[in-house]
Order: sequence, then C-alpha cells, then structure tokens
Amino acid sequence: MPVRKIPKNYRNVTGVSPHRKAVGEAQYESTLERDFLTLLEFDPNVESFEVQPVTIEWKGANRKKRRYTPDALVHYKHGIAEPILYEVKYRKELKKKWPELRPVFKAAIHYTKEHGWRFKLITDTEIRTTYLSNARFLLPFVRRGPQSEEHMEMLADKLQEQHQSTPGQLLKSIFQDEWHQAELLPTLWYLIGTRQIFVDMNQPLTMTSVIRAVKA
Repeated sequence: MPVRKIPKNYRNVTGVSPHRKAVGEAQYESTLERDFLTLLEFDPNVESFEVQPVTIEWKGANRKKRRYTPDALVHYKHGIAEPILYEVKYRKELKKKWPELRPVFKAAIHYTKEHGWRFKLITDTEIRTTYLSNARFLLPFVRRGPQSEEHMEMLADKLQEQHQSTPGQLLKSIFQDEWHQAELLPTLWYLIGTRQIFVDMNQPLTMTSVIRAVKA
C-alpha cells in the first residue's frame, strides 16, 4: 500500500492508473511514472507492484534526518528475480541533481540489501521506447480478453500451419471478407499481447509485422 498520498499537482500530471497488478492505488506524479506503471502491468514476469510502498529514513552529511520515498516495489513471478525497489527519473534531472541525489540512492541501496531486495534507477531512456508504444496499444486487448475460444483456436491453428506470417496475411488466410477479418483482429492482438503469438516488441507493431507460432 502507498505510504503517502500523492497530492494534485498543477505543474505535473498526477493521477491513478487502473492496473490489476497494483497492490493498492497505482498513483503517479508524472507521465513518466505513469508510463513505467504501464510497462509493469504489461510485463508477464511481474506478479505485482506497490507504488511508494516505503519511506526510507537516513542521515545527511550534517547528521540531519532525511526521508525518501521511492516510486515502486516490484515483485516478480516464480523467483525470476528478487523484489526490486525502483526510482523513476528523467535522465536530464538525474544529471542535473546527481550530487544531491547520490547520497539518497546510497541510502536506498543499503535499505534494500537489508530487506533482500535490489534498488534500481530507471529513466525515460529505458521507458519511452517502441516497446512502450506497443504495450499501450495491446493492454486494452489483454484486459478485454479474447472474443471467443473459437477465434483463438482458428488463429493459433492456422499460424501453426504457416509457422510464420503477418497479422494481415494471417487474417486473409482464414477469411476473405474484411468484415470477418475485423472480427478476428481483437483476438489476434490479445494473443500477441499475452505472448501466445510471438512478435518483436521492440519494433513498431503493424499489420505487416512478422509473427510466429510459439512452441508449446
């Protein structure tokens, strides 16, 4: 659960994201944090995450008590990785404020070691990618689920026959008319979004993207 309420801020975009993997409210204080939460929700290796879950107390150079609340604690599935406490920052801000932020992050590293976690910085360079654009597009289809099991079987069986195709070619190989192709399309995006059909997520997702059957 968040340890503090994020106030409304008229200089930055604030809000709450409707994510199923979030423990408590998935609040964010910037569009960059919002985008990072989208990546966590879309990542199949993420079991759950908590926004601003802990406040770390530490002492500065003058021995004055300081407090710091990192952005998110992420729990991963099946022991893939230990929990990671993330701090989300714009790279420009990180460079500009590094002398000020360095001791804060050192305190966070010490704190996470004590708890068997890891601490990790992540910036807009890693977040604002083609992968994020694809995740944003596919998440609504993942949340909605497939149109029907019949559609799933149709698409999966045909792609198994072909081994490799594109979204456009796969739909045309099942139905000739565009109306029925359009009916299948949401389920195709669902299968891609849930990694039941492979596509390179680091490339723009289009109707001509190369897709492959996932080996059982």
